[in-house]
Amino acid sequence: MSIAELRRVRLDKLAAWRAQGVEPYAYRYEPTHHAAELQARGSGVAETPGERVRVAGRLMTFRGHGKTSFAHLLDGTGRIQVYARADALGEEAYRRFGALDVGDWVGVEGPLFRTRTGEITVRAERFDLLAKSLRPLPEKWHGLRDPETRFRQRYADLFMNPEVRETFRRRARVVAALRAELDRRGFLEVETPVLQPLYGGAFARPFVTRHNALDLDLYLRISNELYLKRLVVGGLERVYEIGHDFRNEGMDRAHNPEFCMLECYQAFADYHDMMALTEQ
Repeated sequence: MSIAELRRVRLDKLAAWRAQGVEPYAYRYEPTHHAAELQARGSGVAETPGERVRVAGRLMTFRGHGKTSFAHLLDGTGRIQVYARADALGEEAYRRFGALDVGDWVGVEGPLFRTRTGEITVRAERFDLLAKSLRPLPEKWHGLRDPETRFRQRYADLFMNPEVRETFRRRARVVAALRAELDRRGFLEVETPVLQPLYGGAFARPFVTRHNALDLDLYLRISNELYLKRLVVGGLERVYEIGHDFRNEGMDRAHNPEFCMLECYQAFADYHDMMALTEQ
């Protein structure tokens, strides 16, 4: 089936959910646990159903075997298996569970247990459709590998490729560590203007925009250098900023028109102190 045909099928399912009195885009859902937290329990989870949990995520796999079904939900931390049985959910609810599509967002509630193969699993005793997906996910075995699609649809790249999500998390940890070290050394984090009447700090070409109320051309900053130096002149001895700069020029793997920069200035610089900061 083509993408358009698959979407039409899912739109019909969307209408069917509403006809049954189910709102396929829930206002809110409050899970009690995330996948990584439950997975970390490992062998501490018994094979007999125990603690009752609520999890939520995107349905990534689904396989049915008559009166039983297995599925995997992906949340922001990882995957968790769901085990559904007709006798636990009820015949009507189990039929609805079987009507779910891979890509749907689902909330599941039930006891936690560990299968004989050691996989941490939630036995579904209740489920809620949180958001109906109208487009299919990329084919699960080959995943999303086409660079053009990955770069133009970064949201798809994120939920299909765990290593990409980890890159985002790693970057956030690096920025947090930089802030913590600069704060520890007495630097003050500041914000300087992004729209500037005069651009400066580098030889790059700026982006130009129009301020209608002032009838004035302004420039997206190409550097935050000059404003940071003004703060030092004003008496703030150590300042830094982590923010976006913009340069209206060529693009390659090392240059982007919009990029994030850390810039810091110290009024009374000690050579060894600055070298230690640079090395860290």
